[in-house]
Amino acid sequence: MRVSQPKPFFFKAGKRAVLLLHGFTGNSADVRMLGRFLETKGYTSIAPHYAGHGVAPEELVGTGPVDWWKDVEQAYETLLEEGYTEIAVAGLSLGGVFSLKLGYTKPIKGIVTMCAPMYMKTTDLMYEGVLKYAREYKNYEGKNDELIEKEMKAFQERPMESLADLRALIADVKKHVDHVYAPLFVVQGRLDNVINTDSANVIYENAESTDKHIKWYENSGHVITLDKEKKQLHEDIFAFLESLDWSV
Repeated sequence: MRVSQPKPFFFKAGKRAVLLLHGFTGNSADVRMLGRFLETKGYTSIAPHYAGHGVAPEELVGTGPVDWWKDVEQAYETLLEEGYTEIAVAGLSLGGVFSLKLGYTKPIKGIVTMCAPMYMKTTDLMYEGVLKYAREYKNYEGKNDELIEKEMKAFQERPMESLADLRALIADVKKHVDHVYAPLFVVQGRLDNVINTDSANVIYENAESTDKHIKWYENSGHVITLDKEKKQLHEDIFAFLESLDWSV
């Protein structure tokens, strides 16, 4: 069975641009509905894929945060090259971590973090998530159980050494949250069982932004962009973007 893989997107609408960032083991599908919604409101959006994401899991294990950050920076540069001078960013999970990092390394109009971790699980627990992703991807490809088990056995013989680097990245961004001054909207699903939800409070309380907001979504889990309250989330993000001091 040939699988149609999700693709990065660039939805061109108005002069205001939003960089949309997916999570670890995620892809652009996590933020595509948000991108389409913003397009109807006159906002341009771009969503890259990090190296090793949105493709076979075997390609993921050889990549790490340095590679993924380069992809984030490249998407930002693409917007600049296309003439978008004012850029906001909204990121889910790891994408939210990268959003904060962009906030203190690049000129950013506003930041939305969605279920972004500030505490990291052990690398063993993180690797369990990688294995879960690998198995689900192979199921999605339509492979039979026997072949999946064979491929998973081979997959587990290649440890993902960059998980320690991922923990270090999150710790480093947590340490620099007080360098964030751009307007900030912190989004957190109350039912999120993937990260420590106190992360939202850490971001909100430590950011130096004078214009900052936090909202808890009572009926949503970790992938909040695809959960029950996604329509409300869309409207809330739009309202936040509209409140920013755009010159265009």
